[in-house]
Amino acid sequence: MDYYSSQISKLIEQFSRLPGIGPKSAQRLAFHLIHMPAEQVRELADTMVSARENVRYCKCCHTLTDQEICPICANSKRNHKTIMVVETTRDLAAYEKTGKYDGVYHVLHGAISPMLGVGPNDIKLKELIQRLQQEDVEEVIIATNSSLEGETTAMYISKLIKPTGIKVSRIASGVPVGGDLEYIDEVTLLRALDGRVEL
Repeated sequence: MDYYSSQISKLIEQFSRLPGIGPKSAQRLAFHLIHMPAEQVRELADTMVSARENVRYCKCCHTLTDQEICPICANSKRNHKTIMVVETTRDLAAYEKTGKYDGVYHVLHGAISPMLGVGPNDIKLKELIQRLQQEDVEEVIIATNSSLEGETTAMYISKLIKPTGIKVSRIASGVPVGGDLEYIDEVTLLRALDGRVEL
């Protein structure tokens, strides 16, 4: 039984298609939107349409941008000899928030996952290799996730790049801050031990 008019139901249905939005959140968003001033709703709709039409891949690193080359790749103060390989633009943003990395990035837009039918040709690996052939790169930092897919992707990239003589490194992973050792899995503990640093 429908509690709302077809317009409200359709709006709730559209919101519920978004990732992480359940039925209650979709309902809350729909009612919030209906009570917003008409001009703000138009501005929101225009912004969404404009973003969908104008956002594309950076020609260099393949992150999402509304310019031909993203602000990071266009910045001459960045170290263009070091490339950090990440799975998504969100991962890039997470590293940028640290304010400690001054190199550039390469966004794969996924990870190798034979179980899901995602192979090396389905992510931006070919573009990475072309970039390494065209640019003077000294180090590639592989910063894929610590999942099975992320590890598989890291190993694959490492095997591709090592013969070129470019230094390949992998981000350390291990015990999270506030984590109790007794609850952490063996693989994470081993990675933490292997990635230890002198104090």
